[in-house]
Parts: sequence; C-alpha cells; structure tokens
Amino acid sequence: MTIWQAIILGIIQGVTEFLPISSSGHLVLVPWLFRWEIFHHPALNKTFDVALHFGTFLGVALYFRREIARLIRGWLRSIAQRSIGGDPYRKLSWLILISTVPGAAAGVMFEQVIEQKLGAPLLIGVLLIAVAVLLAIAEWVGKHRRDLESVGWADAIIIGLAQAVALAPGTSRSGITIAVGLFANLRRETAARYSFLISIPIIGGAAAAKGAQLVRHGLPAGMEWPLIFGVLSAAVSGYLVIRFFLAYLQRGTLYPFVAYRIAVGALVVYLASRAAL
Repeated sequence: MTIWQAIILGIIQGVTEFLPISSSGHLVLVPWLFRWEIFHHPALNKTFDVALHFGTFLGVALYFRREIARLIRGWLRSIAQRSIGGDPYRKLSWLILISTVPGAAAGVMFEQVIEQKLGAPLLIGVLLIAVAVLLAIAEWVGKHRRDLESVGWADAIIIGLAQAVALAPGTSRSGITIAVGLFANLRRETAARYSFLISIPIIGGAAAAKGAQLVRHGLPAGMEWPLIFGVLSAAVSGYLVIRFFLAYLQRGTLYPFVAYRIAVGALVVYLASRAAL
C-alpha cells in the first residue's frame, strides 16, 4: 500500500463513517474498483482497518470532547448517588451504553461471518439501495420535533438494535440509526448527534480490539507510514464531516444522500453483475 492510497482511504473512512452512505461499503468498493492490492490481502486489510477506526475515533472524540467529559461525570455521579435525575447527562450516559450493547455483542459474535460472507460488492450495492429507500421513508414520515433530552429507554434499545444491523457493509451505521431516529420523530440534527455519540464506544472498542490483535501479530512490512497517514486523514476528515453534517441538518434534508446511495448502489450492482458473467 502506498501513502497516497492510505490517505485516500483515510479520507473515505472519515467522510463515510459519519455521513449516511456506509464507510465499510466504500472501503470495499474503492479498492475493488481500482484493483488495489489491499482488496486481495486480508492481513493488510485488517491492519489498515485498525488505523482507520482509530482515526475516526480520534475525530469524533475531539469534536464531542466536552460532551464526553460531561457524560463521564454524569455516569459516575449516577452510580455514586444511585440516581439519574437532575443532570441530563446522567440519563444520557446510560442510554448510550444501552444503545452500544447490541452492536458490540453482534460484532463479537459475527465478526468472522461479516468479514467472510458479507463483503461481496453485489450485496453492498443492494444494501446501499435498500437503506436509501429506508432513509427516504424516514425523512418523509418523520415529524422532526423531538430533541436529545426526549430520548428514552425504548429509543435507546431500538436504535442500538439498528446499530447492530449496520455491521453489514453497505448498510451504514449512521444511516440506519439516523433513519430509526427519524421514525421516532427525532429532529434530524438530534438523530445524527445521538448516532455519533453512540458511535464513540463502538468505534473505540473496535479499534482497541483490533489493535490488540495487531500488537500480537505485528505490522506487515512497510506499513508504518501508511498507517500514520491513514490515521491522520481519517481523524481530520471525520472531525470536519461531523461539523459540517450537524450544521447542514439544522436546515437540510437527507434526500441528497438518498440519491447518492441509489446512484452508487445501482452502479455497483451493474458492475458486479457484469463481472460475474
């Protein structure tokens, strides 16, 4: 892998992790379309995946650094005082933990199935289109009136289950969790903010787990600089995209992302079908 490839994939990861267009799907499709070596090199792919997850974790943690500090304080106080009343961050910290459980459990149980069975370009194309339709319906029927303080236990469970489904490449973790939030009548910006907050433990946990495997097995030769540039590009692009997207959703709709998903999904289905002939 070259440094330029690492930078490109880092930017793709940072951008697509937080926009509702599927980071895992794009990270499979770009090397597949351009026939990069990483697509046919599982060990290299896993190694670089660690860098990209760590980079996006840095980006989202930097953007939400104040909220993270308040959530940690609220969680500790809720335990010490055995109450989630008063500070809204007490309840929110527990809601985020509840939403994290399904995705974390699914990631542990089905990691090999996801890596070995769900990475086919044709399936990714189909899922890009399917979730686009879901997003369009959610945008159409959602009332867009509930704020973050109105999120409850049922919301946390349902959004958490949606996050578990998003492990399949092409689905989009942010896309499906935002869609479920819109179905629950959350405001667009609120649904996205909650989606990003619950991504912090998931992305951080994935980076830590895969990083531990990397420490045991070591880096492939020549991966030091691509790894560094991949982390930096994913962190910077992720931070900037979060900032842009939350501002955009205060007035804009999700329909442009729906159109993008359908266009890319249709192209991928066409190319994958032709390649299979």
